[in-house]
Amino acid sequence: MKALLILIDGTVYEGKSVGATGTTTGEVVFNTSMTGYQEILTDPSYAGQLVALTYPLIGNYGTNSEDGESIRPQVAGFIVKEMCAIPSNYRNEDSGDDYLKTNNIVGIEGIDVRALVKKLRDSGVMLGMVTTEHTLDEGVKILKELPEYDAGTYAREVSTATPYQWQQGEGLNERSALNAPQPQWEMSLDAEARVVVLDYGTKFNILRSLRERGLEVIVLPCTATNEEVMAWKPDGIMLSNGPGDPRSLEAEVQNIRTLQEEQPEMPIFGICLGHQLLGRAFGGETFKLKFGHRGANHPVKDLTTGKVHITSQNHGYAVKADTLPDDVEVTHMNLNDNTVEGLRHKTRPVFSVQYHPEASPGPKDNAYLFDRFAELVKERKNS
Repeated sequence: MKALLILIDGTVYEGKSVGATGTTTGEVVFNTSMTGYQEILTDPSYAGQLVALTYPLIGNYGTNSEDGESIRPQVAGFIVKEMCAIPSNYRNEDSGDDYLKTNNIVGIEGIDVRALVKKLRDSGVMLGMVTTEHTLDEGVKILKELPEYDAGTYAREVSTATPYQWQQGEGLNERSALNAPQPQWEMSLDAEARVVVLDYGTKFNILRSLRERGLEVIVLPCTATNEEVMAWKPDGIMLSNGPGDPRSLEAEVQNIRTLQEEQPEMPIFGICLGHQLLGRAFGGETFKLKFGHRGANHPVKDLTTGKVHITSQNHGYAVKADTLPDDVEVTHMNLNDNTVEGLRHKTRPVFSVQYHPEASPGPKDNAYLFDRFAELVKERKNS
């Protein structure tokens, strides 16, 4: 079946339908990773976006029930050069096409993704539509009536509705367990300290990374008040990744600001959107990047050590370095465009990074940040 990718400026790409049929809209972005398409599909940071993958062949190793970074695909739509019809891998359970159909994700294949990427790099990301139903003129008219992506509060839409305790192993299937989260699962945990994760759209591998370091992990809705957070008696707080413009989450920013003021000794670690919200809570400003950083090979320099790390990234906004107060320092810098990639408070155990140290997909060069956070959390617990 024929499908169209229509951009709000009237640009159109014709291809074939893949996944579900129908119409979907969102901000069109691209990711340069060569592998990890299932992790990308299920990353909540892509909520409200049509994701184009630059690697030409997608789906060659299929999909399975273990590699998701949330309980279901989160992208608004999917754009590829070619979707492999016959995947080959011993872990494969479904083809990419069947996986998209099962989860009602509208996609398109067969377009010139390189031309699309050049378009977005020159003009910036913009609203678009993948459709098997509408003409170009109809599609542009619909897109011009939609609100801007920046106006959405996607983090609140993908956040958990109720608190839950993350568990893995011990015979418990993560995917089935999280389909119906309970207020608190009853299971004894061999944990040295407790971390509360404020869920703006957290990836499972953040939770896994914390749990693997001997921490009990409690996940709360992003709208949780400071009283609700502290009722769990946490020894540390994680501000997760997530979708959307941090400027649309001022209530969450104020919660973080108040939490720091009332709990100055509390270890806090922010990742991606959590980093941006923390930067705003410090008093800094954020801005939108022209086409964002999305891929698994972005070079970042740790200014405290001089080392350069290859990082996994997925974000469209950044913190303005010159708006930060004197008691906050920039610790990491993107070597492609010199944007802020890490922050640290000079007197409090509070730090953040813009990229994804938990990878999935991508390199694991930066897992040491979870070690650092775990040490701070355990020190507070023991003291």
